[in-house]
Amino acid sequence: MSSIVTALFDTEEAVNNALDDLVATGIPRDRIAADKDQWSVSITIGSQAEPEITEILKRHEPLDIHPRSRR
Repeated sequence: MSSIVTALFDTEEAVNNALDDLVATGIPRDRIAADKDQWSVSITIGSQAEPEITEILKRHEPLDIHPRSRR
């Protein structure tokens, strides 16, 4: 089963930094969606990787993180 983790940020810079960090960690770019108008980043991953992704996102001080299971 896969998960979608969405993080909301308060600046575009935080979105860019989180995006760069995720890509540098080895997350395929096609699994990441950045919405620079809404200042959010969404990642589609296997549910076993959710804790690691959440930890990476927390480094960039998101306002909120929403994990969601995808069937």
